[in-house]
Amino acid sequence: MTDLDDIPAPQGQLTLKLLASRQDTNLYGDIPGGWLVSHMDQAAELAAGRVAHGRTATVAIEAMDFLCPVRIGSVVNIFTEVREIGRSSIKIDVEVWSRPPQERDPDELHKVTEARFVMVALDENGRIRAVPEA
Repeated sequence: MTDLDDIPAPQGQLTLKLLASRQDTNLYGDIPGGWLVSHMDQAAELAAGRVAHGRTATVAIEAMDFLCPVRIGSVVNIFTEVREIGRSSIKIDVEVWSRPPQERDPDELHKVTEARFVMVALDENGRIRAVPEA
């Protein structure tokens, strides 16, 4: 018997859901890591924008490892969770989970990667500003 707490599960809120298609592949027919990072950045920006009540920018991405490849036809789910709010910065944990095509269990997700994105709030002139208090 397995304890359900031992089964890894996505953390945070589902922020983006995408389909990895043939047009997203590189020269060799693989979904490149840069495609994933770009969408992770979009998800982090959406999450940070809700906290900052406006424009944000990525200033850092902490360590990232790719645990498994993403195949064409996979449904890619990107989850975000706000971890820390500073005076002008917001740290967002971003996880990518995928459901490969033709998966027997339609609810089974495989963790692809995770990273912490450090975002800053920006004013209308693109200068760093304070994050409004909640």
